[in-house]
Amino acid sequence: MELQQEKRVLKPEPLPEQQHLVAGVFASRAAADAALETIERLRSRLRMVNASYILVLAKNDQGEVGVSVIEIGSTSGVDVAALAERVAANLTAVAGKPVGSPAELNVRATHLGHALNPGAVAVGLFIDPQSAGEIEDSIRRAGARILTADELKRIGAGLGAAEGTNDLEVKAAAAPQAAAPAAPAVFDWQAENTYSLALQAFVYGFPYVYNAQTRYKWTNIPQDPKHVPYAPVNTFWHASEVIDATYRDGGCPNNDTVYSIAWVDLSTEPLILTVPEIPPERYWTFQLVGYTSDNFAYVGQRVGSRAGHYALIGPDWRGDLPEGVTAVTPSCPTPWMLILGRTLVNGVEDLPAVHALQAQYRLTPLSLWGKPDAPRPARRDVYKPATAAGDPLGPWKALNAMLAENPPPAHHEILLKQFATIGIGPDLDVDQQPDAVKKALQRAAGAGMLLLRQYFAAGSWATVVNGWRYPPSNEGRFGDEFLLRAACQSLAGIAANDPAEAVYLINFTDDRGEPLTGAHKYEVTFPRGSEPPVDAFWSMTAYGTDMNLIPNPINRYSIGDRAPGVRKNTDGGTTFYFQDESPGTDKESNWLPTGSGAWFPILRLYAPHQEVVDATWECPPIRRVD
Repeated sequence: MELQQEKRVLKPEPLPEQQHLVAGVFASRAAADAALETIERLRSRLRMVNASYILVLAKNDQGEVGVSVIEIGSTSGVDVAALAERVAANLTAVAGKPVGSPAELNVRATHLGHALNPGAVAVGLFIDPQSAGEIEDSIRRAGARILTADELKRIGAGLGAAEGTNDLEVKAAAAPQAAAPAAPAVFDWQAENTYSLALQAFVYGFPYVYNAQTRYKWTNIPQDPKHVPYAPVNTFWHASEVIDATYRDGGCPNNDTVYSIAWVDLSTEPLILTVPEIPPERYWTFQLVGYTSDNFAYVGQRVGSRAGHYALIGPDWRGDLPEGVTAVTPSCPTPWMLILGRTLVNGVEDLPAVHALQAQYRLTPLSLWGKPDAPRPARRDVYKPATAAGDPLGPWKALNAMLAENPPPAHHEILLKQFATIGIGPDLDVDQQPDAVKKALQRAAGAGMLLLRQYFAAGSWATVVNGWRYPPSNEGRFGDEFLLRAACQSLAGIAANDPAEAVYLINFTDDRGEPLTGAHKYEVTFPRGSEPPVDAFWSMTAYGTDMNLIPNPINRYSIGDRAPGVRKNTDGGTTFYFQDESPGTDKESNWLPTGSGAWFPILRLYAPHQEVVDATWECPPIRRVD
């Protein structure tokens, strides 16, 4: 729906404070427009409950917020054009300032504009408080996520809708974060200094906390063992199915590979990874991840690994390995590690062959090497982190425990000395800190989650080419770049592949800069000789805004260089069609169904060439053709 603003003489005037702001966030402009069309039809009913106007804040992919106003036609006396201009001005004037308790409703709307993720739209109705509940229910049914008053005050906490672009994120969703206490009404330099230090400690320590949550869930909580990892320590969990649209737990799953995953304890001795003979045409890899979320090595096709036995060694072990066992170098920098194994699967009919390989992937403690009949009790004795909802200091207690269990590198000592002044560090007890410090820690945990989500969603860390987001070349090993490590590596996907192993490109807009929607038809054309340059394979997968595969009549969820029957153009290039309905029988082999709603693609490139890593290979834009 096109929103029009009437030109008027602008005169500043306060908003009616007796009204209540009902705010909902839609993931895309298309979804918001559909809801606004319904709201427009209810204009007369809204006037009956003294609704004065509808405020619409839409953020584009460049982070610019557009402001529109729909006047309901009540007698509230508010100058809607003046309102729109005031909010637009405030979006610039208050940028970067902390949120307290705004006295005027339009200031709340201003902060909501800053909180939006790129491509999202917020719709706010100003209405009598006694009618707010009914209106909230209506907006919720239209597909919006309703914001609470506390969330509005905290700049829209929880709006990280763009997170989860990595396959595994949803499988280890972080525990709910407790609401952050508001900043003190009177400025207290000591409290603010503690808060600023705590916020840095949160960013630094996030991978430790997130991995504590993930490790406990994957070893102790059987959520959905077919799809979500569940296995004892030092034992593989194997995915047994190719993901399709019946899986609805989000996380942008791929259906190119199946996972083999294990949490591994190297604190007392090495474990030996056994890999069978794998046909050269089948891609396979074991990504080896330290507890900080940084990769330290790979065993797999790309790095030239063969069938054999590979010793995974912790930071302090010294000794001799059995004959025929190869040490993985470098050693793991932390006592605990995560293995993310992937094996290429070519459809459901290929699963038996993959299962046969998975059955031969083994992890054997060094002390049991050569003793196949020795008993191996199932271990699930890992630290159980408290949720922030159950213990507001739970994340900090988990961080302290994990820093003791997985000591940071020596060159981080200067940071840890500062964090220790507020009770953060190996074996320290945050319960012993003064109340002012505890409040600052709680506040920092809430703000820290928001910071990480919005940093990732903003995409400023990426190189954008034709709308496609290329990751930094050091992704997977961000090391001392703590914000990137926390937001783009740990939060976004628990771990991230080295770009040399795989690059995932994500896109939310077409060649006109508009969000992608099933209401339109799109094409991506790779000219002859400009197909995605890889040594393994590539694929494009379409997802709905719920981060799930899109149900469709031909049960096709990805398309790429392994898709059967893909046709070339007469000039040797290849065009792929992205739309809801079939483009016709002559083009259907190159069609990836998108459904009727908002959608986005991920282009996965396995063993990409250096020009992909450098972002000098330019993926063609998604061209709208209707």
